[in-house]
Formats: sequence, C-alpha cells, structure tokens
Amino acid sequence: MTITDYENILILAPHTDDGELGAGGTIARLTEQGKNVTYVAFSTARQSVPKDFPEDILKTEVTRATGVLGIPAGNLIIHDYEVRKLNYVRQEILEDLVRLRKTSRFDLVLMPSPHDIHQDHATIAQEAIRAFKNTTLLGYELPWNNLTFDSQCFVKLEKRHIDKKIEALKAYRSQKAKDYLSEDFIHALAKTRGVQAGHALAEAFEVIRLFL
Repeated sequence: MTITDYENILILAPHTDDGELGAGGTIARLTEQGKNVTYVAFSTARQSVPKDFPEDILKTEVTRATGVLGIPAGNLIIHDYEVRKLNYVRQEILEDLVRLRKTSRFDLVLMPSPHDIHQDHATIAQEAIRAFKNTTLLGYELPWNNLTFDSQCFVKLEKRHIDKKIEALKAYRSQKAKDYLSEDFIHALAKTRGVQAGHALAEAFEVIRLFL
C-alpha cells in the first residue's frame, strides 16, 4: 500500500502554514496523482502577524500556498479561532471536525503529531483522534515542536515535490523570518528522511491509526 492508494485526504493545520511545513511534499504528490485533498486551517494568527502586514494577510498567503500545491480553492477551509487559545474552544473544533467527517468520506487524515507540544497543535491532534477514530491518521513532523517523534511511516518524494513545498512556503512572506521556513532547512529534513527511507527525499509521519 502506498500514499497514493488513498483517494480523499484531509489536511488539518492548526495555523496557516502548518500543513505545508509538515506535509507539503506529500500534498504535492497526492494532488499530482489527481487525489482529492481538503485543507483546513483553524487559526490565521491575527494577533501574531508582523506590524507591517495587514492583519488578515495569512488568509491571502494560505490561499496562494495551497494553490501552489494543487489544492482547489473550494477545498480550502479557513477558520478564525484565536491563536494560542484553541484549547479554549476545543468543543467547537470537535464539532467542526465531526461535521467534516459526516459530509465527506475521508480515508486519510494528515494532522499534527500527538507529541507536538504547542498548545494549539495538541488540541487539533486530540480532537482529530476523537472525530476520526475510524479513519487512518498520520501525524506530520514539525521538529521544533516535537520533543519526541516516532518516524514510523515515510512517504517517498521526488525533487519536484519538495520544490513545490518550498514554492508554497515562499507564499508566506509575513513569516519569512522564521528559521524553519528556510529552503536549506526544508531540503535538509527531506534529505534526512530520505536517507532513512532508502530514497533521495521523503517526509516522515507517525502512525496514529491505520486501517488496511
């Protein structure tokens, strides 16, 4: 079984750019194969946007970034929950996820790792497990937030997939000062996971639930 055996995939991003950072190459591979990919961002982090950018800039940037990865505009869902306070509205988030589950038969969900220590990421991970307990769940890697990460699953990628990931992340001009958006870092991590997977490049995931 390979990642492209899945047909209807849901990407859960606590904040705009998390999905691209954790699974951008995999998303590029899936859309290249004609798979249906839906991306949900729960916070546009208005309170954290640098002062020289419009408060809602991340809505524009996530639209551009997901477009680069091949996700149709109609498959992008943007919520506006307050950054760093998703745990305050976990019931509302759970209800959002249950509605999604009922309206779309997703066979794969890519989500933050349950080992992610950021409070918003942890909330999305916990509520996703509750909402999608009968769906294959893979946790994506964000090393700066993972005190531990079980690299149990690897998605083999080609250079064009990582190039798309980098191009997508360049859409986040408001976030460019962050070290983990650097092209060198993205390449290095993909190369490291590729070595582990016996391939040139890869992304790693934790297996949370797997249905075969």
